[in-house]
Amino acid sequence: MPARQHIEDNQLKKIYIFVIKSYIGPFVLTFFIALFILLMQFLWKYIDDLVGKGLEIHVVAQLLFYASATFVPMALPLAILLSSLMTFGNLGEHYELVAMKSAGISVWRVMKPLIFLSIGISFLAFFFSNNVLPVANLKFQSLLYDVRQQKLAFNINEGIFYNGIENYVIRVGDKENDGRTIYDVRIYDHTDRLGNIKVTTAKSGYMELSHDHNSIIFTLFDGYSFTDIVSTRNYLNNRPFERTHFKQQRIKFDLSDFDLTRTQEDLFKSHYTMLNIKQLNYYIDSLTLRLDERKDRYNLNFIRRYNHLSSLDSNFVETKELLRPDERKFAIKKDTVEADSLTIRDSTIVLPVLDNFLRAEQIAIADLAINSTKATRDNIVFNKNDFNTQIENIRKHEWVWHKKFTLSFACLILFFIGAPMGAIIRKGGLGLPVVISVLFFVAYHITSITGEKAAKVGDLNMVTGVWLSSMVLLPVGFFLAYKATSDASLLDTESWRKFFNRLFKKGQSKVQL
Repeated sequence: MPARQHIEDNQLKKIYIFVIKSYIGPFVLTFFIALFILLMQFLWKYIDDLVGKGLEIHVVAQLLFYASATFVPMALPLAILLSSLMTFGNLGEHYELVAMKSAGISVWRVMKPLIFLSIGISFLAFFFSNNVLPVANLKFQSLLYDVRQQKLAFNINEGIFYNGIENYVIRVGDKENDGRTIYDVRIYDHTDRLGNIKVTTAKSGYMELSHDHNSIIFTLFDGYSFTDIVSTRNYLNNRPFERTHFKQQRIKFDLSDFDLTRTQEDLFKSHYTMLNIKQLNYYIDSLTLRLDERKDRYNLNFIRRYNHLSSLDSNFVETKELLRPDERKFAIKKDTVEADSLTIRDSTIVLPVLDNFLRAEQIAIADLAINSTKATRDNIVFNKNDFNTQIENIRKHEWVWHKKFTLSFACLILFFIGAPMGAIIRKGGLGLPVVISVLFFVAYHITSITGEKAAKVGDLNMVTGVWLSSMVLLPVGFFLAYKATSDASLLDTESWRKFFNRLFKKGQSKVQL
């Protein structure tokens, strides 16, 4: 028995190694394919911000690397789903899974090494999401911001006014094929902020960069410099100007603004997408405490500011006893106003209790009450919007906190969907498995986005919204795993036809009875 058990263990080890090798190849392939597709989508989205700015190769490489790191939370679950489906689809298509079953090895035992591998990938995904992804987001967002703020590279086209250099407008009528010889040149100098009072024209010239590449030098030939004299009296009527002719003139323009200027990353690192779990806990507690203090302070100020209303009401109640019997109906009770105590005079609502005042004083008192009410309403609306903004900010931090865990859980769920589905359909390759994987992943992604958006705005509880996709797909994974282990013909059209036929026959028999 021990020898036989030893042989069986060795056979199982060989099977486990074979299954793992069959899984690793498709997993790596599909992961990088998904990452490449997402990266191409990023380039398509930001192509206008990257092209024509003279970015160095290492800057573009850094941007693509950091962008790729931020796409891992989307590429990893898709790769696990597709690779597990392809692996078990290949095993089923080549009858290797059937041979294992005939040898008494269940589907669960075949999946065992991949289950442990998926658990290990889930732990790595959590480590990546908590420690690597915040740094990648910080590097990516800061670099992308600097690239988008970067000016277009210096490039003057023929017949077009170029204003890329600050305080100057340049127009070149024609350019040679060498890209440096120019003709019919006009340079408008706006450094004095007084309009086109300084203009330089030349018949020809050439452009060249300085040795340090921080400046561009225009060498102009046979031209004129025009300068309007604006310091004299009656300038607008006489329009005096100076004209200077030159055979050769050199003009130097600073190109330091065209260099990529890096913003300090400290300005971005407090964003909720760039924090780990420890930092998120700290920010959530701090923001919640700040919101509570803000609400308490607002309530206290509101009571202090409008406390005079209650004292005013009490004064009115005391005054009621001093009024004549026929005037008591005009007294203002606490928090109420008698309906017959209002009169309209010249489109102005006047309380009869104000009849002791002059007409101008009545209108002034009414306007004061209306303005006070409007100010109170605006104050309430402003503070309400401020509270909602702070609550939404707290929700966003909580959303990122939950996302640290949903990535790991999604990897496990999609594995338990892909592996049983591959054993059921028994088709490998990149055909049917890709179609099924895309359908499941689209359902997962749409459900995830819908739940997260609802949770951010407060329509759903944060736990329910962020974990909605997992709640929906987890029963699907259990169902597919049950069908795969019980050898149920889930995709057999004949079995489904028989099932519906039996269902319709039962329905017809009940109708006849």
